Amino acid sequence: MKNKRILHQIIYYLLVCLLVIVFVYPFWWMVTNSLNNVNEIFGKPSLLPKSWQWSNYVEIFKVQPFARHYLNTIIVALCGTVGNLIVASLSGYAFARLRFPGRSALFILLLTALMMPIEVTIVPMYFMMRGIGANDSLLPLIFIPMFCSQGAFSAFMLRQYYVTVPKELEEAARIDGLAPVGIYFKIMLPVAVPVLSSAAILAFLSVWNMYLEPLVFISSLEKFTLPLSLANFNDSYGLPQWHLQLAATTLSVIPVMIVYLIFQEKISDAMVNSGMK
Repeated sequence: MKNKRILHQIIYYLLVCLLVIVFVYPFWWMVTNSLNNVNEIFGKPSLLPKSWQWSNYVEIFKVQPFARHYLNTIIVALCGTVGNLIVASLSGYAFARLRFPGRSALFILLLTALMMPIEVTIVPMYFMMRGIGANDSLLPLIFIPMFCSQGAFSAFMLRQYYVTVPKELEEAARIDGLAPVGIYFKIMLPVAVPVLSSAAILAFLSVWNMYLEPLVFISSLEKFTLPLSLANFNDSYGLPQWHLQLAATTLSVIPVMIVYLIFQEKISDAMVNSGMK
């Protein structure tokens, strides 16, 4: 029996190692070839760079305003995440605790937004933003995470958590004279910090990787975000400059990796606490 258990463990760890290799190798290939020249990228595979072209990381800032694109993405991600939390926490609290006519119907509409892809809403969003003169700016990229599918997901996650908060806390606050606004700020927000942090992480990751939205709303080179910038490393014939794309992609994934690796436990905890699992 003991030998059988050891054999099962060996097989299990071998399968885990195989899956790790499958998922890690593409990232390792990207980092390795970001330090190669164009001719070496699609040659014989190698686990280490062949020529160690550190100049690739310098050249990406010369070919186009990559630093500006990086800053644009940071601004959009931070502002979009903050706006997402404000709208989602308020709407989640309203759906969970407040009683008002049409609450159930509005909540059903919120759930439909979760199933609606951005391709369905981006056309009316485009005409709405054009009507207020906000096209070719960062404003649409900041507003979209608040009111489209990512905002609906955050609101749903927070609503599910607010429902689990004991009503005795709310009743005690009302006895002390707190209005619904005071209950929201002094009771609900403090106890929902773990879920708020998880919603912030998910919103940040979603906004950081937006591609279709900036492709539709942005036309000026200096206002590009990183996903558009990565697709813009082409030579004079329109062919991709793979060594520069890989170097720029390596730099662009660093913040996402740091955020996810530090806060990955909060994401899974929030899924459990908010009833998503």
